[in-house]
Amino acid sequence: MCVLKTLTYIISKPNHDINIDAINSRFDRVCVFDSNDDVNSKTYIQSSKLIAVGLTRELVIHQSEGALDKLEKFYQEKKCWLFGYLSYDLKNGIEDLDSANHDGLNFPLLHFFSPKFVIQIQDKYVSIFYDDEYVLDKDADEIFELYINSSSNEQGKSVKNKAHQNNIHIQSRISKQEYIASVNQLKQHIRNGDIYEVNFCQEYFSKNAQIDPLDIFQKMNFISMSPFAAYCKFGTNYLICTSPERFIKKNSNRLISQPIKGTSKRSENIVEDEQLKLLLRENEKERSENVMIVDLVRNDLSRIAKRGTVNVDELFGVYSFKQVHQLISTISCELKEDVAFSEIIKCMFPMGSMTGAPKISAMKLIEQYESTKRGLYSGAVGYIDPNGDFDFNVVIRSILYNSQNNYLSFMVGSAITDKAIPEDEYAECLLKAKAMFEVLQVNPTTLI
Repeated sequence: MCVLKTLTYIISKPNHDINIDAINSRFDRVCVFDSNDDVNSKTYIQSSKLIAVGLTRELVIHQSEGALDKLEKFYQEKKCWLFGYLSYDLKNGIEDLDSANHDGLNFPLLHFFSPKFVIQIQDKYVSIFYDDEYVLDKDADEIFELYINSSSNEQGKSVKNKAHQNNIHIQSRISKQEYIASVNQLKQHIRNGDIYEVNFCQEYFSKNAQIDPLDIFQKMNFISMSPFAAYCKFGTNYLICTSPERFIKKNSNRLISQPIKGTSKRSENIVEDEQLKLLLRENEKERSENVMIVDLVRNDLSRIAKRGTVNVDELFGVYSFKQVHQLISTISCELKEDVAFSEIIKCMFPMGSMTGAPKISAMKLIEQYESTKRGLYSGAVGYIDPNGDFDFNVVIRSILYNSQNNYLSFMVGSAITDKAIPEDEYAECLLKAKAMFEVLQVNPTTLI
């Protein structure tokens, strides 16, 4: 078990920015989790920023069979901070499923590492956690002086000053006509009683792409300001994420899940914007999508919860982000005694908002009708702390990039129900991809 030391500093300005550029250039393992001080999520988010820097040990897995058990063992060996991700296709080790679609990224299925430093920023306090088996006190002081205290960056400053040229040619894996045909076929499965709902996704990609991943993240984060934004550098593999959705959080014996189902555009006109929020809240299709996933999450949680503790804390909450309104529900429970992290994930993963109901049937149809292996998209990225608490988002609104083979990918999708109108679902996909198209300087109408 690691013995953590902590140095806490008081800074002059609340939520002071840090020099991520310098950290990123020095270290091969970096995770930046940014809540963007989202007022919608103050109840559940404890840090303005949580940053993992450097590497002491890591676990990289390419096969789904037994992967979560190996992660559990890896954590239990030392019980230190772990930062990393769970790919969607870990489902194949949880259920009798497979994944045979195209994969241009070739990321590992699971990648976690113990960092040299964990930097937590909240208001005017900066805390640096480290294991003195690997790190000296003077090294932690150096991290503070070099990357935090000396930084005079302001939010958005680096975004405005950078002018990197990106070599990107975005293509769509399927055409609009192919998308519409697949949605109609999935609706027929719903009419046949095979499923009630399914999340159907499509990929946009670029071969031989050359980008500055951190620059892209800073621009996307500035545009979106989402509560579960993440920049992750795993050697040559990058996640650029502006997710608004939490998958699951554990705090002591309490589990919290906050699925999103329901999306609406925003308007610069205040009156019209409020009307769009009302229409989203009252939209029969969106509410039916949301309640089906709420029921699915309640069922998943009931397998690991103390009897009678599963509760819907909020149903159909409308939350506003810079580009969209979202319909979010919150479900919680008290965890049974001695339930391991791996068991929790096996019960909950993949998240219902990205699969459908019933979950296994939906995942089989996803594999049949989608054209791209999801990989990290619609998986989860987050951390486990030394107390065994954890927090993971849902990897959506994200760009994935392999700088070794220069393959760039992002996927978007929507929930298909019997009330789905294919053309509207396609438009929703484009809305969700708006920030990605913008930072990559792509006109989506050229891809149709």
